[in-house]
Amino acid sequence: MLIFGLFAYNMCGSSSLTSDLQASCAGECSGLERGAKSQFSTFSTFISTINQKKETTGSSSSPTQLVMPNIKNVRDLPPICLDVRQKQRISIDTLPPELKASVPPEPVLPIRNKTVKDFQEDMEKAKSSGDWKAVHDFYLTTFDSFLELNAAFKKDVSLPFSTIEDSGINAKFVNVVYDSLLNTPQDIQKSNPQFNNTSTYVIYAHLLRQIATLAEVDHHFLAHWFKKISQKRFKQLVDRLLQFISLRLFPAKPEEFPPMIKCTWWIPSATKVLSLFNAANILANPAVIPYTDFYNSTLDHIDLMEEYHNWQCYGNAQRFSFCQYPFIISIAAKKVIIQRDSEQQMISMARQSLVDKVSRRQRPDMNMLFLNVKVRRMHLVSDSLDELTRKRADLKKKLKVTFVGEAGLDMGGLTKEWFLLLIRQIFHPDYGMFAYHKDSHCHWFSSFKCDNYSEFRLVGALMGLAVYNSITLDIRFPPCCYKKLLSPPVVPCDQNTPVGISSVTLDDLCQVMPELAHGLSELLSYEDNVEEDFYSTFQVFQEEFGVIKSYNLKPGGDKIPVTNQNRKEYVQLYVDFILNKCIYRQFAAFYYGFHSVCASYALMLLRPEEVEILVCGSPELDMYALQRNTQYDGYLKTDLTIRYFWEVVLGFPLDLQKKLLHFATGSDRVPVGGMADLNFKISKSETSTDWLPVAHTCFNQICLPPYKNKKELKQKLIIGISNAEGFGLE
Repeated sequence: MLIFGLFAYNMCGSSSLTSDLQASCAGECSGLERGAKSQFSTFSTFISTINQKKETTGSSSSPTQLVMPNIKNVRDLPPICLDVRQKQRISIDTLPPELKASVPPEPVLPIRNKTVKDFQEDMEKAKSSGDWKAVHDFYLTTFDSFLELNAAFKKDVSLPFSTIEDSGINAKFVNVVYDSLLNTPQDIQKSNPQFNNTSTYVIYAHLLRQIATLAEVDHHFLAHWFKKISQKRFKQLVDRLLQFISLRLFPAKPEEFPPMIKCTWWIPSATKVLSLFNAANILANPAVIPYTDFYNSTLDHIDLMEEYHNWQCYGNAQRFSFCQYPFIISIAAKKVIIQRDSEQQMISMARQSLVDKVSRRQRPDMNMLFLNVKVRRMHLVSDSLDELTRKRADLKKKLKVTFVGEAGLDMGGLTKEWFLLLIRQIFHPDYGMFAYHKDSHCHWFSSFKCDNYSEFRLVGALMGLAVYNSITLDIRFPPCCYKKLLSPPVVPCDQNTPVGISSVTLDDLCQVMPELAHGLSELLSYEDNVEEDFYSTFQVFQEEFGVIKSYNLKPGGDKIPVTNQNRKEYVQLYVDFILNKCIYRQFAAFYYGFHSVCASYALMLLRPEEVEILVCGSPELDMYALQRNTQYDGYLKTDLTIRYFWEVVLGFPLDLQKKLLHFATGSDRVPVGGMADLNFKISKSETSTDWLPVAHTCFNQICLPPYKNKKELKQKLIIGISNAEGFGLE
């Protein structure tokens, strides 16, 4: 009801929308119940009349060609001036007289003086007496037209809306009326649908269509107004839109809906309105609800690659695709798109290699179908860098790793170990490429200048290979790193175009260097004379190999004092220098390394947080979920050894639980799909109980001897998981 009120208020005064409301809603409304249909006549005729007018004048596109521009356009609109509507009218007045159309007068709102208290008193009287006439009349009158809606709920009926800060609606009154409707008799509820019943979805769809086809400037207003809705109601509205989309895609009772061919615009309209809520959520600081609340898991069951290919072929126009609105696609579904896109690229590369061999009349070799990396443990970084540089053309093939001098066939486990050992060595503080910040528990790029940045490219390539081959890495970068990695999400054709440069704030710096961010924040809030007390200039000082070097934040910065007036500029330039400029060459190499492997338009679907989850997995362990999804071979889940195992594991501290996960899978992180995607298995080992447990990381499998008691199992398990590296056998 609140979204209906905001929509009604937005429409009031822009045209005489409440006239000619005499026709009945036909065609699609046939799915409604007879009793409900008559009660909806006013609103239905409004919808029907508006659509007929639009179709007659040709002012709207056909339902199948509803253009859905990217929500980014709405979010990035410049500030709306207060007299935007007046400016539009002035531009009309400048037309020659012969081109002017008659402008209908502004509608006069009826006077309605009922307050929240008055309405609540009417409700109490109706409940006690059983006479609902006053309440019934209120609902029928109020929702008879947009004029009545505005008269009832506007804070000041004489003022038009003119600011993004306030919709002008008495939200408290709207919410009371909305909540009270649930406690009224059925005949009143049918007169004022809640849109949570499929029998009212035809009306709901028309309402969504009207909102979706509003002008972009009106969407800008709505997004700013939506962000002020309470979290509870915001979530309710989002859930209702998601439910509407899900039920239209997979109706439990198809006969309740019009044929899909007659309502192809339903889902595009609902998704566009949902995008306004997503824009509002982004505008709010902090967000009203988590971005994951916009995921629609129903989309996991549609043909995602068809959606992806439609989006690639048609972009953001002509043909609707959910990929135009990636916020609605879950990370699990996005992973499927990326994996299948990767598989197609892998197959294409392998096929090309095979064709090249045959065309040169050479015998095909199965190894040509893979990216074969052969490394020595004692020269892990240099060998890996040489191999990936030499085989740059094969990076999109399936990865296989061999450790020189060690027996073992890579079925996935050696690849996992290679990633783990290489990342651990590169990120060691003594290596000098990355600095570890204890306060934020994350790594950041060293700003030291060097002659060769190829090793940063190697790290980027490793991250790309991890995503490409569905491997999770134990890398601890701050969120702004992934924002920079998607800036832009597709490598620009012009190599002179800067890459890895994103808009950064003090909050981003706080995620890397919280102490420095706190100091700059204190500078911004300092109430005395900044210039006299701090005596700072537009400079940054950094220590490099024991030498203090200074850098100007702007031309002549060493001569420009920081004052109360320019301190915001100083802080922004300081943050930009730390997170963008002083590490540009390092990060650019890292960026190109990642995109050399993982170049795909599918990256445009991802949020920075989602890239992090794809690369690193989730650090949140749910061992009970692991227990529920574990498979057994040779054991039953009721066997004593298995019961001992879970009693021990569930009692482990977090560090030992992570070691167990790493022992069994090669990583201590949880993949995108959660514990269920691990396919974790415990097999019975027929060896002596004096032996330690054995793991097959390529199969996420633990082989467990039938230990005699819990104490012995715990002791052997701790020894096994604490000494799990370097054996070299799979």
